[in-house]
Amino acid sequence: MADSVNLCSLIEQFGSEEKCRAYLEALRWPDKMECPRCAGETISKITKRNQYDCDACRYQFSVTAGTVFNDSHLPLWKWFLCTYLLCESRKGMSANQIKRTLGISYKTAWYLCHRVRSAMREVNPERLGGTVEVDETYIGGAQRGHQHKPGHPMCKKEIVIGIRQRGGETRFFHAEDAKSGTLARYIRENVSSDVDVIMTDEYMGYPGAMKALDLSDRHKTIKHKSRVHVDGNIHTNSIESAFSLLKRGIIGSWHKVSAKHLAAYLDEMTFRFNNRNNPFLFRDTMLKLIEAPVLEYKELIAA
Repeated sequence: MADSVNLCSLIEQFGSEEKCRAYLEALRWPDKMECPRCAGETISKITKRNQYDCDACRYQFSVTAGTVFNDSHLPLWKWFLCTYLLCESRKGMSANQIKRTLGISYKTAWYLCHRVRSAMREVNPERLGGTVEVDETYIGGAQRGHQHKPGHPMCKKEIVIGIRQRGGETRFFHAEDAKSGTLARYIRENVSSDVDVIMTDEYMGYPGAMKALDLSDRHKTIKHKSRVHVDGNIHTNSIESAFSLLKRGIIGSWHKVSAKHLAAYLDEMTFRFNNRNNPFLFRDTMLKLIEAPVLEYKELIAA
């Protein structure tokens, strides 16, 4: 079973349902097959069906049981192809493009993409340390006059807070505001208390956040308003480059992202960005799809 794939090898290896099921079985049960209900290991294969029977509890199951694949009528090879395309497209891929590529309806493509994004969400990631950069950006269409300024009651822009460890991971968060308390909460939840240094621009919310976290002595500021972008080792260029990729994804691939689902797109971009050098990205994403909770359509469209 090859772990590193490209589009040509993906089509060769997973061009049929049987090959896809065999791959999922190897990922889900690398050592020995066990019952999803009772964890029993005495399993019998049901002939002429893609199912198994547990001798202990008599539960009949397939490799997709309890996974996001189970309630889908979509062929597994289309799941595989969609997952690969979302993994390998640096700026993401729109549901409309997936619709055209796979020959499915827009509703199916949209739901499919969101289920893959949901699996990409990192659960309980480790806190960042060393040298950490923090910045905020604003997502949304152009507005005229003073209404375009964040904080204005008519401003429709959404706030995204970015945190990046130099030489390490990046995190994006859809925030309700960029006040000191909000910034402090995201930093507290994602940055180690023994971080070496935190670098930001001169935005007025950061000093208060650092004071609340008792990190003022480790806070370095770059003065963008004075047209200073690098001062020795002090800069926020790393997180700003990640923001640049995010905005190119929104403008060039997704075109429009609703506030309701912005966090899901941020999860996708974060996962792909942090795994950009992972040669086994497709395999690792398939593992997450097997393990991820099922995202139901009614939950996705709920207010």
